[in-house]
Amino acid sequence: MLRIQEKKGFICDMDGVIYHGNRLLDGAKDFVQWLLDNEKKFLFLTNSSERSPRELQEKLARMGLFVTEDHFYTSALATASFLASQNPNGSAYVIGEAGLVKALYDVGFSMNDVNPDYVVVGETRSYNYNHMEKAVHLVSRGAKLIGTNPDLTGPTEAGIAPACRALIAPIELATYREAYFIGKPNPLMMRQAQKRLGCTADETVIIGDRMDTDIIAGIESEIETVLVLSGVSNETTPNRFPYRPDHILKGVGEIPRGQ
Repeated sequence: MLRIQEKKGFICDMDGVIYHGNRLLDGAKDFVQWLLDNEKKFLFLTNSSERSPRELQEKLARMGLFVTEDHFYTSALATASFLASQNPNGSAYVIGEAGLVKALYDVGFSMNDVNPDYVVVGETRSYNYNHMEKAVHLVSRGAKLIGTNPDLTGPTEAGIAPACRALIAPIELATYREAYFIGKPNPLMMRQAQKRLGCTADETVIIGDRMDTDIIAGIESEIETVLVLSGVSNETTPNRFPYRPDHILKGVGEIPRGQ
C-alpha cells in the first residue's frame, strides 16, 4: 500500500473536509497548495447538489483557494447524467437549488410540476410543506422518486443540519415508495470520478469525513480511504460501523506534513 503522499489521484470531499459553510478549515489551504505544487490529479467530489462547479470554484476562490472548474464534480451532475441516460429529454419536479436545476437543464431535461417523469430532491433551504405535498401527489401518480445523495445530515458553521435523505424521508413515508440515491456511495458517481481523474484504483485515495458515504464508497471501489475528523465524525465514529478506513487523520493539513 502506497503512502498517502505517493498517490497520483486524490478524490476529496468538501463539506467537513475543506470548509464548514463559509469557513475554511485548518490546513485546507496547505493541502490544496500541496496538490498543485506536486502536480497531483485531484477532484473535489461532493454530495452537495446546491452549487454548480463554477459556483464551487468561486466559493473556494473567495477563501483564497484557486483551482480550475474541472476539479469539481457534484451529486447534481451525477444525478443529471443518470437521468439523461435513463430517460433522454425527460422532465422533473425539482426540490433543490440552482446547481441541481442547471445540471438538469444542461442535459436536456425540462421542469414540470404537473406530470413529470421524476421528482428529484436535493439540499435546499427553501423546503416547505407545499413542496412536500406536491411531491407526494406527483409520486403517488407515478413519478419516480430520486435523491441526489443519501446524506442524512451535513456539517455547517453552526453545527449539524438536515441533508437530502432527511428532506426526502417524509415523501417516502407518505407514498410508501423508496427513493433511489445517486451520490456517494453509489458506484455510478465513483466511476465518473475515476474516469475524470484518469487514475487506477491503486493510484487513488479518497478523503472524506463520513463513514457511510466517503469511506464505504472507497472500500466498495477498492480505493484507499482516509477519514478526517474535521466534519461529522470523531474518534469513536468508526466503532459504530462494520468496516474501517485505512487512515484516520485530524484534517487534510496532516497530509502535506507526512502521514
